Amino acid sequence: MIREATKEDIPEILRLIQLLAEYEKEPDAVKTTAEDLLRDGFSDKPYFNCLMAEHEGVVRGFALYFYNWSTWEGRPSLYLEDLFVEPEARGSGLGLELLKTLAGIAVEKNCKRFEWSVLDWNQLARDFYHKLGAKHMEGWLPYRMEGEALKRLAEKG
Repeated sequence: MIREATKEDIPEILRLIQLLAEYEKEPDAVKTTAEDLLRDGFSDKPYFNCLMAEHEGVVRGFALYFYNWSTWEGRPSLYLEDLFVEPEARGSGLGLELLKTLAGIAVEKNCKRFEWSVLDWNQLARDFYHKLGAKHMEGWLPYRMEGEALKRLAEKG
């Protein structure tokens, strides 16, 4: 079963975020707190939305997403930040159900695109996405600025 997350799910969301970090070989990278999730996901103007995946009444996965906007298309896009299903629940169809639910939301919200990133070494996920009809973006390189570099740029004026 897929459902919208509530603030009562925050402990489970944090647990799944930590499991995702461990799966992605970054177990010490998570800085997110319950307060962060409450403030930014469950306020009057949330920065993100979250779906919970349950199997037999137990939370087994999640998908955290938000919207961006395309200047060329003049329409919103749905961006999937994280999708994770616990290893023991893989193969149960929960990952597919999360993606189908997200695709439905994107269509309902008139989104032009449904986008996400996947680690280059995660061939299992990449193969799964390709079978669903997703395409790897050629010619686009992801960029990120954070920490001191971000602060330095913000101070330039």
